[in-house]
Amino acid sequence: MDDGEDVALDFGSEDDALRHKRVRHPVACFFHLFFRVLAIVTYLFCGLFSNSFVTSFVMIVMMLSLDFWTVKNITGRLLVGLRWWNHVDEDGKSHWIFEARKKPGTLPPTAAESRVFWLGLIICPIIWSLFFFGTLFALKLNWLAVVVVGLSLSAANLYGYIRCKVGGKKKLSSIATNFLGQQILQRSVYDGVEGLHAV
Repeated sequence: MDDGEDVALDFGSEDDALRHKRVRHPVACFFHLFFRVLAIVTYLFCGLFSNSFVTSFVMIVMMLSLDFWTVKNITGRLLVGLRWWNHVDEDGKSHWIFEARKKPGTLPPTAAESRVFWLGLIICPIIWSLFFFGTLFALKLNWLAVVVVGLSLSAANLYGYIRCKVGGKKKLSSIATNFLGQQILQRSVYDGVEGLHAV
């Protein structure tokens, strides 16, 4: 008399479901996008509100600085568990440190938070690059300074977080070396097979 049936319990699947649905840090997600979107909107429409280039420049650079600081120091750590910084030792040498959260007791980032973080981080340098070429071709050299600041700060954060994600310079160079080695091996094998078919 067997009333029960064998059931496979998938422990941890509820964590995966929560990982895909929930945003654990809504305020961090908001501010990750807020300052950068505000800087772009101000750049696009500042001529409607003020004729002063200096006022527009100061406002945009202030928003870009707040965005850089927020992304570098807060949202990267909270949303994806990555952080980077520069340390100067006693000898005056500069050391760049790139870290990724690897503690077993910490929750992994949610898919939604990760998506917000990486899309915001990647799209903004692309937008500032488009602005760069637009101001360069229009010969608006004073606005080019604003665009260079926006492009520099957003690209610096993107570079820092890519280095964190990949694992630093050593891992990055080993990935490049392995990729090139695989390409050379595949090409030589392909050429060898082609040579056999020609004979």
